Amino acid sequence: MSEGSTVSHGPGDRGGAVSAALLDIAGLVVRFGPVRAVDGVSLRLPPGPYGLALVGESGSGKTTIGRAALRLVRTAAGTIRFDGADIAGLRGRALADYRRAAQIVFQDPDNSLDPRMRVGASIAEALAAHRIVPRGQVREQAGKLLAEVGLDPAFAARYPHQLSGGQRQRVAIARALSVLPRLLVLDEPTSALDVRAQAAILRLIGALRAQRNLSYLLITHNFGIVSELCEQTAVLYLGRVAESGPTGGLLGRPAHPYTRALRSAVPELGDGTRPARLILPGEPPDATRPPPGCVFHPRCPLAVDRCRTEVPPLRPVGPDRMAACHRRRSWRPGPARRSPAPLPRAPLPPARLHLPHRQARRQPVRREITRQAGRGSNALDPHVTSASTSPAGSTTATTRCTAAWPTYTPPTTGTSPPTTRSSPGSRSMCATRCTPTPTAGRAGPGAAESGDSLARSQQSPPGL
Repeated sequence: MSEGSTVSHGPGDRGGAVSAALLDIAGLVVRFGPVRAVDGVSLRLPPGPYGLALVGESGSGKTTIGRAALRLVRTAAGTIRFDGADIAGLRGRALADYRRAAQIVFQDPDNSLDPRMRVGASIAEALAAHRIVPRGQVREQAGKLLAEVGLDPAFAARYPHQLSGGQRQRVAIARALSVLPRLLVLDEPTSALDVRAQAAILRLIGALRAQRNLSYLLITHNFGIVSELCEQTAVLYLGRVAESGPTGGLLGRPAHPYTRALRSAVPELGDGTRPARLILPGEPPDATRPPPGCVFHPRCPLAVDRCRTEVPPLRPVGPDRMAACHRRRSWRPGPARRSPAPLPRAPLPPARLHLPHRQARRQPVRREITRQAGRGSNALDPHVTSASTSPAGSTTATTRCTAAWPTYTPPTTGTSPPTTRSSPGSRSMCATRCTPTPTAGRAGPGAAESGDSLARSQQSPPGL
């Protein structure tokens, strides 16, 4: 992007008549030693109610632009005009009037509020310095400002450490509004707050912009809050404007790969339709030694040789849209991607017995428990384990395993399968690694009942 390229923002972008800019920044350059924090940025902000968002990663120059617009940092090149007057030449009363017309809300209210001053005294100090109201009405006006931002006027007697983070930020906004500004610089006003406090602060800003006809620069790295508060958005990367345009079109169809990467990182709720995620490799380059050509080319998925040698200027890519990309004509945002529907939950499997040989072979096993009295074991089935208690009146419990094991070859005639006989109360195991089978109890009147109990206890649960 070349220095001095203009990003025009005004009511004419929405179809209305073009009006004079309240804030006009042209070719702004700010240096901090070898670091070129802002490199040829041009912005135009019309009178309010109107919002312009500056979006980008940390170190992209957003806060530096806001501070330079208020003459809080020195500029190396470029001009900043407020209501047609160059702020660099303001002196005396004209500078005091500008300080009153342009205010800033800092990111951390803990650093902007004096911990030794009560909240009411901090607001009254600004009212007295700019002579907004007579001295006798300063305390009353401070209470009204606190009520306007949604706080109890009794909070004027408290110290900053006695308030929550959201309440301290409201106090900072009330103090900025106390001098009746026309321009506000909101430097990430919700970054240090929880989600509920963020929503409250954003609603407050939306209400105040309509009531006071405010124009503001909203500095943020969160695309989620831009669409509700800003008509225009400028995306910054390493001190340069990568893309700008109406907020709705820029968020809906990004024209620059960096904008698309930022946009795809915003989580969404809804029907699951969203652009495909674009993850950028690496980190932003060193600001003391920016890469030649396009500063984004080391991380750009579309970079070509031209991007490594030639700085891309801001050029139109659509109605009221500008982008600094050599491949803006070949770049097409990816199609919307619908998130896959959640798979149906499968029913939980039924409870199963702990079968060691089933775990080893990972195959289903069925077990059949039978009672055989006075009968011998099957001579042709090696998967039969029998246990006998006594020669006379014994009850033999036979376990038949029907597992899907390798095909069994019957032994030659005259041989018998290995059968283990044990004493009463012992456990037996067949030679083919069948599950150990508890033997029947001592012979007697209750032998049949014991066999029935054994059969019921070893039956498989339904579904096996």
